[in-house]
Amino acid sequence: MGTVINIVIAAGVFYFIMKTGLKLLGGFSQPMAEPPPPGEMRKVKLNYRCDICGSEARMTLALDEQPPAPRHCLEDMILITPVE
Repeated sequence: MGTVINIVIAAGVFYFIMKTGLKLLGGFSQPMAEPPPPGEMRKVKLNYRCDICGSEARMTLALDEQPPAPRHCLEDMILITPVE
């Protein structure tokens, strides 16, 4: 009688693990989301520098032509790219 209970428990655990694994793998097979409509993100080439620590960052995509400066060290970074 003990082996029958062990087999039933093992079958239940196997079923649970298989269902969980197949759902996880199924999530990877979903197609990628559509890209945003044209004009929503704009290409920019802006370089910023943090006055406090000297770190630099480059912004390549933004919603506006003149996006707000990113923050670093709790302060706004300084734009170092000449604006045309």
